[in-house]
Amino acid sequence: MKNQVSVFVLRFLSLYMLFAGYGCNQANSSAATKDKDSTQVAKAVIPSKPIISPIDTAEYDKKMIELSNHDTTGKWPVKTSYPLAGALLPYNRIIAYYGNLYSKRMGVLGEFPREEMIKKLQEEIAKWQAADTTVKTIPALHYIATTAQAAPGKDNKHRMRMPFKQIDTIMEWAKPINALVFLDIQVGHSSVKDEVTSLEQYLKLPTVHLGIDPEFSLKNGEIPGRKIGTFNAEDINDAIDYLADLVRKNNLTPKILVVHRFTQGMVTGYERIKKVPEVQVVMDMDGFGDKILKRSTYLRYIYKEPVQFTGFKLFYKNDTKPNTTGMYTPEELLKFTPKPIYIQYQ
Repeated sequence: MKNQVSVFVLRFLSLYMLFAGYGCNQANSSAATKDKDSTQVAKAVIPSKPIISPIDTAEYDKKMIELSNHDTTGKWPVKTSYPLAGALLPYNRIIAYYGNLYSKRMGVLGEFPREEMIKKLQEEIAKWQAADTTVKTIPALHYIATTAQAAPGKDNKHRMRMPFKQIDTIMEWAKPINALVFLDIQVGHSSVKDEVTSLEQYLKLPTVHLGIDPEFSLKNGEIPGRKIGTFNAEDINDAIDYLADLVRKNNLTPKILVVHRFTQGMVTGYERIKKVPEVQVVMDMDGFGDKILKRSTYLRYIYKEPVQFTGFKLFYKNDTKPNTTGMYTPEELLKFTPKPIYIQYQ
């Protein structure tokens, strides 16, 4: 794909209406109370639209080269068109806690009470910020909104959509710490297109992004959890097309799409995955185990098959079992080529 510099219309995060209350001069307030006709109703004031400056392409290129750890093979940084104004990457490193509120076994997000979980997340953010002061570190809550199921369910799709009240809870938890929210889908026997569409009311919000997990996409009738699933480029492009359309229709800043991966077969046709200004794609190394194994997986499936940005998953339990070398530290991961810009803790 040729690297083309596109000209983009300035986009705006949101437009707020401020309404002034009824105004009376203090000196004649008494008379105004008696005579309704003398009450002056202030007109609604519409503030000027907040302006998001177009990206500085020179600064963007510089940060992408830094993120690539000055790779000399030509693979990194990946050549794409420039993102729309307001893009989060590569200007921020996202530190996310992953899980589901119904399960203490699916990740740290649902394992601990809210206050304890938030405190732990903020501690990890501080570690990453200290390790790399050149990139701002921001928090995220990565919630599994659709979970794969061994049982077929009423519609025979082998997946369960979480009630919106659970997503609303995550949204409320995110507000006080200015965290992003990622909604993750495990499609089972359903499709990316159907499951993403069901979350539109949240994905239209500027702080909500998407994760998709090919591990639980079983295309030939297998039971989720008994075999590792797969997405092809067309599955992933369905998510990209949908997000890009939401961005255009709602004047949003770019969405982030996280794609989990830890085997060759989980993603096929990587070179056909679309690169568009409205969506920033993160290929997230999702495997657990010994450091040597995890680094090998990163090199074989993330580094050698470049898409756009990279992520790395850390497991508090599975990475620290007996006879393993423990979790990677921020300092160690920053030596990787390319440097992961999205870090997920489970």
